Amino acid sequence: MEQFQWVRHRCLQFLSTDTRRGWYSPPSSLPPKSSLDAQDPQVQRLNGKRRVVVARWGPHHAEYQSNSKGFQKNSIRTTKYNIISFIPMNLFQQFHRAANLYFLFLVLLNWVPAVEAFQKEITMIPLAVVLTVIAFKDAMEDYRRYRYDKKINNTTTHVYCRNQKHFVERRWAEVCVGDLVRLSCNEIIPADMVLLYSSDPNGVCHIETANLDGETNLKQRQVVRDLTQQGSKFVPENFGSRIECENPNNDLRRFRGFMEHPGKVRVGLHSENLLLRSCTVRNTETVIGIVVYAGHETKAMQNNSGPRYKRSKLERRLNIDVLWSVVLLLIMCFVAAVGHGLWLNGLNDPIFMIPDDTPSALAAFYMFWTMIIVLQVLIPISLYVSIEIVKLGQIYFIQNDLDLYNPRLDTGVQCRALNITEDLGQIQYLFSDKTGTLTENRMLFRRCTVAGTEYPHRDNAISLEQYEEQECGDVDRSHTLRSRSSKKSLSCKSLNCNRSSVSLNTLTAESDTHSVLDTLHRRTLGAFSGTMECAVIPDPQLQGKLCALSTDSHVRPEAGEFSHILDFFLALAVCNTVVVSSPTQPRHVVQMPVARTPLRSLEEMKTLLQKWSLPRFPISPNQGTDTPGSLTRKFFTRGRSASYFPNSASQTPTTTQELPNLPTYTPSDASSTSSTPVPVCSGACGEDVKDSEQAKSNDDDETESDDEEEDDEEELLYEAESPDEAALVQAAKAYGCTLLGRSPEQILVNVPGAGPLSIPLLHVLPFHSARKRMSVVVRHPLTAEVVVYTKGADNVIMELAEGAGDGFAREVIKRTQRHLDQYAREGLRTLCIAKKVLEEQEYRTWLKRHEFAETSIENREELLLESAERLETNLKLLGATGIVDRLQEDVPETIEALQEAGIKVWVLTGDKQETAINIAFACKLIRPTDQLLTANCDSKEACEARLYELQHEISNFTKGSVSGQDKASDFVLVIDGRTLDFALQNELQESFMELACCCRSVICCRSTPLQKSQVVRLVRDKLKVMTLAIGDGANDVSMIQMADVGIGISGQEGMQAVMSSDFAISRFKYLNKLILVHGHWCYARLANMILYFFYKNVMYVNLLFWYQFFCGFSGSTMTNSWVLIFFNLLFTSVPPLVYGVLDKDVSRETLVDLPDLYKFGQKSQAYLPSTFWLTMLDAFYQSLVCFFIPYFAYAGSDIEVFSFGSPINSCALLIILLHQVIESRTLTWLHGALLLFSALFYYAFVLVFSVTCVTCSSPTNPYGIETKMMSEALYYFVCALTTVLALLPRILFRAICNTVCPSDLVKAQKIEILPPEDYCASVKQWKETKAAGEAPPKNILQSLSMNADVPNLTDCIQEAGAVVS
Repeated sequence: MEQFQWVRHRCLQFLSTDTRRGWYSPPSSLPPKSSLDAQDPQVQRLNGKRRVVVARWGPHHAEYQSNSKGFQKNSIRTTKYNIISFIPMNLFQQFHRAANLYFLFLVLLNWVPAVEAFQKEITMIPLAVVLTVIAFKDAMEDYRRYRYDKKINNTTTHVYCRNQKHFVERRWAEVCVGDLVRLSCNEIIPADMVLLYSSDPNGVCHIETANLDGETNLKQRQVVRDLTQQGSKFVPENFGSRIECENPNNDLRRFRGFMEHPGKVRVGLHSENLLLRSCTVRNTETVIGIVVYAGHETKAMQNNSGPRYKRSKLERRLNIDVLWSVVLLLIMCFVAAVGHGLWLNGLNDPIFMIPDDTPSALAAFYMFWTMIIVLQVLIPISLYVSIEIVKLGQIYFIQNDLDLYNPRLDTGVQCRALNITEDLGQIQYLFSDKTGTLTENRMLFRRCTVAGTEYPHRDNAISLEQYEEQECGDVDRSHTLRSRSSKKSLSCKSLNCNRSSVSLNTLTAESDTHSVLDTLHRRTLGAFSGTMECAVIPDPQLQGKLCALSTDSHVRPEAGEFSHILDFFLALAVCNTVVVSSPTQPRHVVQMPVARTPLRSLEEMKTLLQKWSLPRFPISPNQGTDTPGSLTRKFFTRGRSASYFPNSASQTPTTTQELPNLPTYTPSDASSTSSTPVPVCSGACGEDVKDSEQAKSNDDDETESDDEEEDDEEELLYEAESPDEAALVQAAKAYGCTLLGRSPEQILVNVPGAGPLSIPLLHVLPFHSARKRMSVVVRHPLTAEVVVYTKGADNVIMELAEGAGDGFAREVIKRTQRHLDQYAREGLRTLCIAKKVLEEQEYRTWLKRHEFAETSIENREELLLESAERLETNLKLLGATGIVDRLQEDVPETIEALQEAGIKVWVLTGDKQETAINIAFACKLIRPTDQLLTANCDSKEACEARLYELQHEISNFTKGSVSGQDKASDFVLVIDGRTLDFALQNELQESFMELACCCRSVICCRSTPLQKSQVVRLVRDKLKVMTLAIGDGANDVSMIQMADVGIGISGQEGMQAVMSSDFAISRFKYLNKLILVHGHWCYARLANMILYFFYKNVMYVNLLFWYQFFCGFSGSTMTNSWVLIFFNLLFTSVPPLVYGVLDKDVSRETLVDLPDLYKFGQKSQAYLPSTFWLTMLDAFYQSLVCFFIPYFAYAGSDIEVFSFGSPINSCALLIILLHQVIESRTLTWLHGALLLFSALFYYAFVLVFSVTCVTCSSPTNPYGIETKMMSEALYYFVCALTTVLALLPRILFRAICNTVCPSDLVKAQKIEILPPEDYCASVKQWKETKAAGEAPPKNILQSLSMNADVPNLTDCIQEAGAVVS
């Protein structure tokens, strides 16, 4: 059966919790990060198709006229209908459903005279009611979308007009591809544009993509390289470049193309040059771009798909039973047709029949179709509509559950998939990410190792412990942070952006009253910039070594060690994409003045380095011809406070002599009026602090009066895309190596003893899941060498560093690996830092191939990946970091409850094996008595042997145990990513699944996003089980989409996982109630309601079928057609809806206290095939009683047909309504009122009908029948006796089963009614009984020798208690 996909599509939009966005909402399934682009099937690959874009009013106007014919306008239309097309299109779409087509067929069939059963108009009523209700709902939603479209299309922006020679105001709908658009601060981008000009001197524009993907951290976009307009006033008429790019697609994180300047010079275009529609400009007064995609061709609209549609397990079972109902209908109609034919053959010229020449066989054929019409109610058309309504009610209560509400984030549960609520109650396997899902994903720097020396940071550890103790009583994990927003204006005053902030919410919602002030206040702290992220206490030993650069310290580190330390902290500060902002300039790049610290000259620096025999840091090739003063001006800027504008043409130094073949990387010594004070690093050396304070005191006359009341130092805010980056930058800042500013070509870093250094940024090689690392290519500020700084996963960096270096480097690698193992045992997240120095010729050779990759349209991602891998070889290891990522609150309790509920929990993580094991111990995924089975193999053959060996060990251990119980719960499998690759191959899948089924849990380490989705699919398809995947990041999207139920956590890594999920929560602990309580309720309610619908339809239809045996199988009925049609459509349809929404078999408290009750839904005990057929048999029995007791009671009397049908209909109504009372576990005043209303409604209808309708059912006359029958005592006696006899077997069956062999649910219901003291004792006894039944054997070993590949794993297990939880 068609599953009402359009109904669900519209209902989800109508009931969306984020009503501010309306139809113009973020996509339900965003493509993941670039790491998944090659694996994401949703990304539209266009196979070389391109488009050419030129300026609409530029020199290529004629070319524009020819190219623009195929481009779409910027107006959007999300409506499906208009006034003329609504009726035909809506009907066409509704009749795509098989159920509607079936009933349309019956309506048309009833118009055939030979098989007509009822009046033609009557058979149209059920179908007409259903079509009208859905059409009205579709019309209301479409009208709402029309209003949103109109509001968006009428929004204004500024477009260049050639006739008026300036930018004029135009509606969004009037913007075309090729238009030059000017935007101001806080304006929303109307179309996808390539950035041509920015008023920011660095050519930078920052955007906020919250309207698009939910991420609130700033994204940096930059002007196309080599544009001559930059740095001067933009003249639209002079823009003559041509853009060739790929055709529109839905990949938000990819843009491929190039810009060809008039001189035929091509410059590559990428996603950093593209401003996406619906994003908000946040940093500059003015930006100008050229539109390349407009309207529905923009990436935002390409991703604006409908809600996720999945078919639930219960729904699939329902479809099978509907087919059985069809089979039953056909059998009954066939029996009636054969009986009618035999009855006709047995007649010999009867006087009561009109002579007819129709053969009996043909008459039987006609009768078959007549009975299809008469018994049509057997196929429940109202069931599908009722299911939709019930699911809407269930979602309403889930979304409004205060127990699932997070006050800190002001968010509750989001139900993004409307049709799988019942699947929450049948989960058997749960696949979870670790970072951000089980843990906070709030990375706190803990310790580090540099040049083979480990620095424990004991004071930092004590500070973290004290902070955790303070937070123990804070359920919401809220923090009080120092903010200056209360004293300073949060407007964009410094950039002349005084207009109020406009968001897409204000364009698409009518109730959004959030002001820009609120938004800025919420974001003042910056992404991942909480209290503890910023409060890093340096290690005294490491700080002393670093301070030796600027002081006459007695600490004399080794030459190699010192170079490692300096490069280590430089790498932490520059190898990232962090955006620097300030509390006084929210959402803007900080304008940081250059300090006026009395720096050492380079000659002094050189002398200091020579003392340490550090030949690898020559100052300059031209050092003999330059004076110390000129070198100082070249590398370090001194003098009056100046804003940092490294790209400004006016700031190019004119007195310095440039090094040959090197780009200019010297910051200017030009002055500026900026008054932002210099930040003082918490861990900076004493001399720097003193000098900074002196420099600050000289600028007091330029500081506002309110600043005098504040602290002496201005806090920098770091907007990071990931918490790892923020933690490392904050750690570098604690040691005085402070990131001060960033532009596309320069990075400003404050270095101890050197002050602010302008570091030329040559290239950024972003993180990619295939490489598992990111790199930056810079000019070293001291040596002028081309240096590659790389950070990434320890296993990857270690492999790349193995072939490089001398004996000292190998010793560093050996010691660092030992420290990494120690960090992993402590549960820390580890990252390795490395560098590589490039020769000029080597760099130029690589640059040529890299520029070719950047300007390629086809296969650009593959070429860039190859280019990065070619550069990141023979690295020199600098050190490694250990970062704390604490468990979320109540994670151990939640996992323990899920496991008690019979759900197997698997953890799929990219972390090290030791880290994953340690976290698994901390969150009780691994119990102290569990045995770890590890698989770490280097080849497919070794993997196959290992899997067989582990299966053999489990088999032997199970046979040797004294208990005969299944000991699968005693084992936990730990497998790494390389071995998992082999295990997922077709030849080893069976062995892997056999081994996994013998384990209570599985932990997959070092797994990639693709492997996560493959594991979920393998378990789902091979074991035929219900799967749930939960994650918080873009790397979890494929896993979430692959599972039967996908849950996204709105955590620290944006909203990609949420937008790709079926349900969204804010904390892992909310899974407890969402699954164990709401999941159980939704499944039990819906399953019982579906069975009830089948029961009442079969029961009532059988009454008509039994009557055929007494009317010659003529298709006649003993009731008028109006009552027949309305019986299931109106009289008995409302109580099941309330039953499906509000019924509670067990209370919330009991379901939480006894997770074992969840197994009721796991095993589908409420809706088994046997349950369905028992319900059908009960319906047959009740129909026999309901028909034949009135038949024998009135046998021999002279009542007419409709009089005979009156008590039958009344008995049927009472039996059906009281049957629901028996099946209900909850009876409230609302249930009773609706049941009473249904009965009164029926009697009121039939009484009014019998006294007013004379010709409604021509040729029959129902006038006065009901009033006459109800005036007789026999009528009431028959109704009472029939009802009791019909329901008595079900009542007895329930009573006997609940007494002799009660189910767990029945036992729980009995426990609920006990007094509190007895209730607690009963729950405790229940758990003890269950635990005793699953207890492990007494002779369990503490360690099985099953890990030949990891000999030190037992040490890791023994030290698991050191996990920070």
